[in-house]
Amino acid sequence: MKYRQLGETSLNLSVITFGAWAAGGWMWGSTDRKEAIEAIRAAYAEGVATIDTAPIYGQGTSEEIVGEAIKGIPRERVQILTKFGMRWDMKSPQGILAMHSKNNAGLPIDIYKYASKESVIKECEDSLQRLGTDYIDLYQIHWPDTTTPISETFEAVEKLIEQGKVRYAGVCNYNAAQMAEAEQTIKLASNQVPFSMVNRNIEDELVPHCIDHKKGILAYSPMQRGLLTGKMKTGQSFQEGDHRKGNPFFTDEFITKTNAFLDKLKPLAQEKKATLAQLVLRWTVERPGITIALAGARNAQQSIQNAGAMQFDLSTEEIQLINQLLEANF
Repeated sequence: MKYRQLGETSLNLSVITFGAWAAGGWMWGSTDRKEAIEAIRAAYAEGVATIDTAPIYGQGTSEEIVGEAIKGIPRERVQILTKFGMRWDMKSPQGILAMHSKNNAGLPIDIYKYASKESVIKECEDSLQRLGTDYIDLYQIHWPDTTTPISETFEAVEKLIEQGKVRYAGVCNYNAAQMAEAEQTIKLASNQVPFSMVNRNIEDELVPHCIDHKKGILAYSPMQRGLLTGKMKTGQSFQEGDHRKGNPFFTDEFITKTNAFLDKLKPLAQEKKATLAQLVLRWTVERPGITIALAGARNAQQSIQNAGAMQFDLSTEEIQLINQLLEANF
């Protein structure tokens, strides 16, 4: 495994980071707690020392699973990245619209993008308890909260840093202007945003901003939620509660188009003795500005395969070939 410094912090993250969204089950149909714990431990054995989670993933389930999985590992040998700002465990804050969803039991829940000072501090305490730790390495706002001043949100995070409960502050899904506004209150380490071969919108504005200001980029959904594994087929069906059901990336037309592109990558993957997923992950972390890629796994075998993305190299010429195929197909 390789490791990279996150922005200007002292954190050195594993280039393949364990993304624990699916481990929580929420929006992925279901979860097997035992297999999820084994997946995290298998990843750690392969050198994946960084784990990204969030309270909303399974409404606490993902954080609890991460906490159980890291028991027995010296705390300083793992980096825990979690989030705040999506509340499901409170009455509706005044003036904030609810996102309607269902929990792992299929029961309706209302979720609020909310990051007031009091809310941030409470969320941190709850996360620390679920994770079984006394500090969080990177604390990230999950989505912009348009009802709370950015300064108020990050004054709360600054207080948590002063108390030693948080080491560094990050954001998720912020644009460049929002990052700049947050920087008036706190020094940001990074931005976690969606990025994949078929979803490269951040390269227009956000990547240049982060490079210029020495901010890390944590790429989530680098496999486009399974689409880029090459295992999706037309007529693909998903479990009830799986967020991919009805997603435009998973129409028969787009699956067919993507698989045709992936077929052109197979000779290179075979030459590298790698899977398509490993090749895709390796390409992702070689893109300018991308610090790490978050890769989810629901069992130990998937964790080991994800880590294998760092067991081979891509030459400049090979990267250019992939880029040319991308431009010709998307």
